[in-house]
This record gives sequence, C-alpha cells and structure tokens, in this order.
Amino acid sequence: MTPVKKGSSISRKNFLRNTAIVGGAFFIVPRHVLGRGFIAPSDKLNIAGIGAGGKGEGDLAEFAKSPYVNIVAMCDVDDRQAVKSRERFPKASYYKDFREMLAKEKNTIDACSISTPDNTHAVATLAAMQLGKHVYTQKPLTHDIYEARILAQAAKKYKVVTQMGNQGGSGDGVRKAKEIIDDGMIGRVTEAHAWTNRPVWPQGTATPSGKHEVPKELNWDLWLGPAKWIDYNPAYLPFNWRGWWAFGTGALGDMACHIMDPIYRILPIDYPDSAECSVGIVWKEMWNDSQNLDACPPSSIIHLNYPRKDGKGNIKVSWHDGGLLPDRPDELLPGEDFGNWDGGVLFIGSKGKLLLDCYGANPRLLPTKLMQEKKMPKETIKRVPEGHYLQWVNACIAGYENGKTSSPFEYAGPFTESILMGNLAIRSWMMKNPKLKGWEDKYLGRKKLLWDAANMKVTNFDEANQFVRREYREGYSLSL
Repeated sequence: MTPVKKGSSISRKNFLRNTAIVGGAFFIVPRHVLGRGFIAPSDKLNIAGIGAGGKGEGDLAEFAKSPYVNIVAMCDVDDRQAVKSRERFPKASYYKDFREMLAKEKNTIDACSISTPDNTHAVATLAAMQLGKHVYTQKPLTHDIYEARILAQAAKKYKVVTQMGNQGGSGDGVRKAKEIIDDGMIGRVTEAHAWTNRPVWPQGTATPSGKHEVPKELNWDLWLGPAKWIDYNPAYLPFNWRGWWAFGTGALGDMACHIMDPIYRILPIDYPDSAECSVGIVWKEMWNDSQNLDACPPSSIIHLNYPRKDGKGNIKVSWHDGGLLPDRPDELLPGEDFGNWDGGVLFIGSKGKLLLDCYGANPRLLPTKLMQEKKMPKETIKRVPEGHYLQWVNACIAGYENGKTSSPFEYAGPFTESILMGNLAIRSWMMKNPKLKGWEDKYLGRKKLLWDAANMKVTNFDEANQFVRREYREGYSLSL
C-alpha cells in the first residue's frame, strides 16, 4: 500500500491490526466501526489495470466495489477500449505500455489486474510480480505450458498474493459438489466429461488478409506483445483473437479454466500422462480440406488420462467443444437440462453420477429426484461469500502469509498446464506432412501424446514440443 506520510495518525501496521480473522477468513473491519468515521487513502489497496477494456473493464469495476480499493493506474494498447474505464476512474494515470506503467508507478501501486489477450498474460504478470505486486490474472493463466510453470514458481519466489480469474472457483457449487463426492455419494469417480458451446467467435477460418490502416487509437506493435510481427487486420480485434494460435488458446483455453475447475479441484489428480484428440475440419472442396494451421479448429474432443495421486488407478477426463457433447446420461429425463447454455460437467462414479452447470453451479445427483430423496452431506468446506474478486482484494490486504485465495498460482499453474496439454494434442493433430499435397495430405499427429510432466516434454512425438514454449519478440522475456 502507499506508505503513510510522516505524522499520520494511522499506519499500515495499525490498519492491519484493525482487521479480523473470522472463521479462518479475512474480513475488513471498517474504520467507522472503530470510531474513526472514514477510510484514509493510505489504508487502501492501490490497483493498476493492465488491460482496461473488455474483460479488464469489468474486472476493474469489480475490484472498485470494495471501499478499500483505489484504481490508481491503467494501461491499454487501444484507447477505444479504455474509454469507459477512464471515465469511471478519471484520477487514474493512463498508459499504453504496461512496462512503462510499471516502471513509473512502481512506488504507487500495490497490485495489478491483468486482462489482456492470452498472448501477453505471462509477461505482464511476471513483470508485476518481480516488483513485488500482487496479481490477479484472467484465465487462462498463460498461453503455453512453460509460462504456467514459471508463474507458479514465481508466486513462491516473490511471495505475492495471486489469483486466476476463474470466478467459479470461489462459488458455492464446486464446494457442494466436493462435499457430495467426498461423502461417497457417487462412489469412486473413474471418468469425467466437460463441454462448452464455444467457440462463439469465428474459428477454423482462413487467415485474414489484405492491407489495412492501423487506427490512430491503437498501438499495433504493443497489441502483438510477445507474438511475432504480422500486419494489422481488424479481424483480430477486439474479441476474435481467441481463435488464432498466435494470440489465443481456442475454445479450450477460453472456457476450460471455468468448466473443468470442479474436476481438477475435486479429484485427486494433477498432471495428465497422455492426451489424444479429434478435431472438426472445414472442407473447401471435394477431398481437399482448408484446415488452417494458424487457426484453432471449429470443434474438438480431447481425452486426458490422469493417474490418481493416491496411486489407485487412473481417471479419464474428456473435453468437448464446438457444439459437440458427451452421451446424454440415461438417468437424465428427456426434458431436463444437460448442463446450461455455456456448458457443463458430468462426474461418473461407481455408484452414480453428478451433473454440474458451467462454472461449477447447480450440482445435482442423477436421476435428479435423488436431490430430494437423499440426505445431503453437511457443509464442511468454507464458502466465499465475498466472491472471487474481493477475496483477492482481502487477501492482498492481509498479505502473502495470511491471505488466501481460491485459485492461487500454485493451484492455477498446474491446472493451466493440464488444460493446455489438450492444445498440444490439437496442434499436433493438425500438423501435415509437407511432402504430400492435395487429397494425399497426411496429418502427422493423429496419435496419443505421452507426457513427461516433470520435464514438460512429449516423449513419443518430438514435433509437438515446439508448442510447449514459444519464442518471444525482442523486448519481451520470461525469466525468474
């Protein structure tokens, strides 16, 4: 927090003494309760936003709901996207380049919110952490597996409070689902499915082409971030970058950190040991597909095999996107919803099945009449009534040793690695034999990838390892 000026009647130390740990959770005791009647600026958490438009706009607004937060700085490479945030926080300093902002505001800010395209998550997050700033980074935590490993290591090294922006991880639903599964109500889980309606943006299409003038409000070079240089094209902005490997991570990266969170949080798993997939193909003419290696595919199914951490066998986890779904359970009545509009999760156990909506919401045994017929287990896992955003704010104020979050990087890093293993399978599947053309095209990667998690390496198809770690453009690095 901002250092207290000499002569001030309250210090950071005294402020933290005026807080309470209630039932194991951190709660702020307002100063008016203590007879002081106001919140001094020095008592507040000073947050900077890296990415002020789109999701960043919503993130900053959520943090600002706390009376103990100042939004003191923000940056965005596109002035058009930052308009509403700048209007909402007119006193905040504004920059284009997060590196300049961090250099100039390093003595002002306490924490950073990172809401950029996936491509820039890791470099911006690590830069903030290296200055000792707490960080809240949108999902997916990183663009590639190596970056996720580095950020998990950095959280321990720099001792800052961290949170990935998968809000369902703080929801009641995933906690209730864990209580049900831990109570043995569906028996031993051997299989789980997750699915989404994404992509809801163009995916699997041809690479944008043509010459376009860069809008005066946009710094295209900074928008590209660590990615290799390509010419500006409006097709990528402000949302559709998600469907291109250079910037996004496809439907899996966009939604799996939300939807698969209950699977990873509840089951005794960490890293998969193998991955395989099938993907949808767009055909441009007879016997000649138009699969674009720059673009994420229009749909995919991914199968990940997880050894149980207790050594008692494996759990198969399957992901479905692009409108593809797992088999509808026989126990679900014809008129009952199979998940919700965004997607869902199905746990399959030796004694029964558990269905959740997207974000871990609304867990229910199948058939659903069991929710009334069976006695639900007692609530044993503490809920997060303040929600995902303010949980992080409170944890930042409490400090690294005392503050707790639902998705710290020690959790979110391995989880993100696990998810992005699916993209290794997809990108490997799409690789073509350059010696064959036209209808004779052969895909090289139509196989199960075997994964050595300790060394972050595919052991049976070396061509896939090029996607584990990217090369950055000059001016960007990721080094502890």
